[in-house]
Amino acid sequence: MDGLTISNASRFIENAGTSATSTNKLTDGNFQVLPSSEGQKSFADTLKEAIGNVNELQKESDLKIEALATGKTDDIAGVMLTTEKAEIALRAMVQVRNKIIDAYQDIMKMQV
Repeated sequence: MDGLTISNASRFIENAGTSATSTNKLTDGNFQVLPSSEGQKSFADTLKEAIGNVNELQKESDLKIEALATGKTDDIAGVMLTTEKAEIALRAMVQVRNKIIDAYQDIMKMQV
């Protein structure tokens, strides 16, 4: 079997630390992999990008609906697909927002 086995797991762990995108640090006896700052995006940047993508899908959907309503296009199937795609993206974004709010509330409930 050519997968990850016990015998080659140690080799995998040793090679994992040599990647160009991470640095290793030993703190308090614990091994920690720290991401490098090159090419890494913050959570806020990732979230802003996702919100921007959802917004673009909504705008595209609005434009196609407007084109259909004004008679500039007769592609009902394309309009429906674009609209559903935008709706699904918005629902997913709302769920992500709800999970972030739940996580924030859980953190605020923790005692220090």
